[in-house]
Amino acid sequence: MATQQQTPLEGWERAYGQTPERDVPFTTLGGEPVRPLYTAADLPAGIGGPDDPIGLPGQFPFTRGVYPSMYRGRLWTMRQFAGFGTAEETNERFRYLLEHGQTGLSTAFDMPSLMGHDSDSPRSLGEVGREGVAIDTLDDMQALFAGIDLGDVSVSMTINAPAAVMLAYYVVAAEAQGVPADRLAGTIQADILKEYIAQKEWCFPIDEAMRLLGDMVQWCSEHMPRWHPVSISGYHIREAGATAAQELAFTLKDGLTYVQQAVDRGLDVDDFAPRMSFFFNAQIDFFEEIAKYRAARRIWARELRDTFGAKDPRSWLMRTHAQTAGVSLTAQQPLNNIVRTAIEALAGVLGGTQSLHTNSYDEALALPTEDAVRIALRTQQIIAHETGVTNTIDPLGGSYFVEALTDRLEAQAYDYFRRIDELGGMVQAVKQNFPQREIADASYELQGEIDAGRRIVVGVNAHTEGDDETAVLHRVDPALERKQIDRVQAVRARRDAAAAERALSALQAAAAREHTNLMPPLLDAARAHVSEGEITQALQRVFGSYTEAPVF
Repeated sequence: MATQQQTPLEGWERAYGQTPERDVPFTTLGGEPVRPLYTAADLPAGIGGPDDPIGLPGQFPFTRGVYPSMYRGRLWTMRQFAGFGTAEETNERFRYLLEHGQTGLSTAFDMPSLMGHDSDSPRSLGEVGREGVAIDTLDDMQALFAGIDLGDVSVSMTINAPAAVMLAYYVVAAEAQGVPADRLAGTIQADILKEYIAQKEWCFPIDEAMRLLGDMVQWCSEHMPRWHPVSISGYHIREAGATAAQELAFTLKDGLTYVQQAVDRGLDVDDFAPRMSFFFNAQIDFFEEIAKYRAARRIWARELRDTFGAKDPRSWLMRTHAQTAGVSLTAQQPLNNIVRTAIEALAGVLGGTQSLHTNSYDEALALPTEDAVRIALRTQQIIAHETGVTNTIDPLGGSYFVEALTDRLEAQAYDYFRRIDELGGMVQAVKQNFPQREIADASYELQGEIDAGRRIVVGVNAHTEGDDETAVLHRVDPALERKQIDRVQAVRARRDAAAAERALSALQAAAAREHTNLMPPLLDAARAHVSEGEITQALQRVFGSYTEAPVF
């Protein structure tokens, strides 16, 4: 008599049901628990068909990577974030990093520079050079890259609200080296919507800030073919407490909004889309992060090809920089952060990033020391040269678990897209505080899980014994603030005052004309040695300023 055979999965389920399950408090995908086992039944539909959502590396929809050979052909760019004190101190750190094997420069600006204030502004007191380098004028930008050939190195600048001002300084500084704008390679972040959503560093109202971004994108598309004029950033959204799904959805929707703005200006999508890039967080939930990058590439490729009609395959590619999670670093037992950073960096690599920054273990305490920076860079080099993860492309592709997570995150992103569109698009959603509220709620829930012990943070709410580690801290000399103030005041004293005034007047007049691109007058102001604060104030006299409605 024939007996019905059980499937391997049924046999496993029967055996598993008789085994006590370890209490696993860590959940993912917006609070949904991770199942104990994933099988072929969890793979996305359409695998192997003409619209295969997994596909091959370098082929639409780029789930497995944007280039056919990925790291077998070329390693990711090791681009460590650096900046503190005055331009001279940061120039020394840049040279140190290049000498130790870094392959691209990434500039951190201090808070006054990020907010459009000069170092001698009363609002800059105590903040000059503290969280990054102070850049007030063209002279500072020239000192920052003294002795570094801007035609040979790729440079990233993390600044948003006054990004167009810093780009003008950079272009003119390169001119002084004999390097034309069309030879400059790199990225400026300039992701202004993210500022209103998460980072809260703004100079102008939202609509006017969007105009300034659009002017910069348009000008770069015509004059800087090797430059990425906007790096759409999920990093700061995640640092504010967002989930992986929220980081994915809000970042991509910001990017699609910038694409729509450029198209509305009359630009051909294939003229600018290949030079848009992204910046994601590499958080500690290892597999979820890998799936996030894969879902992001797939969504971007589909939207650029099918929604915006981009025909150049380069427009479909989502090129990403990743940075390990600053918010995951702990002041308690700081050496544990070396392990966290290594795991997060590996997630970025297995997720297929094109560029990577690894945080230093002491950053929860102060600006990183040189020893900590070197360990952070060595972490990337060990992953690249010792682990073997670069020997094959997308080694986790086809994993039941990873593909299921990728599919689920993609679905969650599209659900957010729908909700944002119902509010009138991303600009209107930001004005109505929708993403801000979603992030605030997620952050509150996360902290509640940590406080209740449902989410373990080693050295913070568990395994706290031995919490007496000490770290050697990097200190910024308080005298540097006075030095920087003297520098900007000296620039104002020796420049051609009439030329500076003419440049500012021309900038204000251009700002008052709605369809005039502001990059040419900004370049003229840079050449006239007008300071960042003076430029910002001139634009604010036309644009006004911005006050946020608080979200609780």
